[in-house]
Amino acid sequence: MERVDVAIVGGGPAGSAAAHAAATDGADALVLEKGVPRADRDRLGPDSTDAAGILDYWVDIMGIHPDEFDDGIVQRELNRAEFRGPDESATLTSTGIDSSYDKFGYTFHRARFDDWLRDRAEDAGAEYRAGVSVRGVDTDPAVSPESDDPRHVVELASGDTVGADFVVLADGPQRTVTNKVLDEYLPADAAASDRLASRTANHIAYQEYRRVPEEVYEEVNDAIVFWWGVMPGETAYPWIFPNADRVCRIGLTMPIGLDIDDFDRDAYALLDADDESIPRGSEYVRRLLEWQYGDEYDIEEDFPIVEDAGKRNGTETYPISSTRPIDSPTEVGIAVTGGAMGTTSAFHEGGDHVAVHTGALAGELAAAGDMAPYNRRWKESIGDEIVRNVTMADMVADYGPDDWNRIIGAADAMLAADAGDGLLAQPYRSGWESVKLLAGYKWNKHRVKKDYVGIDESEYVY
Repeated sequence: MERVDVAIVGGGPAGSAAAHAAATDGADALVLEKGVPRADRDRLGPDSTDAAGILDYWVDIMGIHPDEFDDGIVQRELNRAEFRGPDESATLTSTGIDSSYDKFGYTFHRARFDDWLRDRAEDAGAEYRAGVSVRGVDTDPAVSPESDDPRHVVELASGDTVGADFVVLADGPQRTVTNKVLDEYLPADAAASDRLASRTANHIAYQEYRRVPEEVYEEVNDAIVFWWGVMPGETAYPWIFPNADRVCRIGLTMPIGLDIDDFDRDAYALLDADDESIPRGSEYVRRLLEWQYGDEYDIEEDFPIVEDAGKRNGTETYPISSTRPIDSPTEVGIAVTGGAMGTTSAFHEGGDHVAVHTGALAGELAAAGDMAPYNRRWKESIGDEIVRNVTMADMVADYGPDDWNRIIGAADAMLAADAGDGLLAQPYRSGWESVKLLAGYKWNKHRVKKDYVGIDESEYVY
């Protein structure tokens, strides 16, 4: 049986960051990645998807400045985020959080980013093995890290096995391996495979790579744009994110399994009165483009899909974790990281920065021979970030179009009234709705902070 210090299941940002950190600190690290082809990648890699981008303070959370990247990873530097409701809009030009990065943020090419992280890990001495599927992990809790026997035996689909002292689970929001591993340490009536099942614990996202007209690109090439209250579902929204060369990613996220009869079709800009079911992702994108640009352009002719981009034929469909983050069974030397851990949060604010952060933390602790501090350490470093997003998700869970108009209008008024001492410092300048918005956020944040973990470490039974 092959033997390593730390076996890492999944080769995306969390897995590669774990491998880099572990190898840098002298551990023998092995990444096991099943590998999928992409139109824009020359070799097998993770089932990755281009994300919205990285905001300024996320650079510090990730711990990697874009100046370190190879050419072609950063696509566009951003100076704002636009939030558009059915009738109201607000533009944010500053996150209000101190950062070492002097722009609002940037968008990036995810496949090239993944490849760069892989190369960085391999340069540090880790092994990255693509085309390998993991079937499961067999753990003997009685074996200590100091033993000559491996505490974990990673079972591969090929029938081979890999022994490891520590395991980092980084298999993304579908949690193909993670759920099976966690089930071993949870009571049958609280199994992870039930609580974190993909269709109930995730949203679905869909996006298309389209080359847009020059005039449209000039409007959005330095912004990320979101529409709220124009399609049904909790934290459901379409977007436009700019890449290079007049290419934009145009897509949406929504819960899985919505019933069209639960919603007023006339209330949502992207629903039609005769819809018999929730539209498919491609239909939503077409309707968004027709709604925004159809009066001036022929959408199919002037916004062509770039077929050699993305996962397949210029499109991508992928899950996004919509659970609260989970603790790991660290007593047996296992850490769950990135999307598998749920660090994209219930508000889907993006997860690459926290995936890299949690992966690096897990790799560092594995190399040190003690995974026990992991749950405490991630809460100390990114807990506030996750609490912010879980709080916002809870606040807007039942919002309809009128609610989004109200909240975006209040935010716009607060932005207009800001006198340089912070967006939320003196909301009374901008009216009663702004006061209610701030009060509601603070109350919900205080409540969420007491209980924002989906699976607490105290639930694990060894």
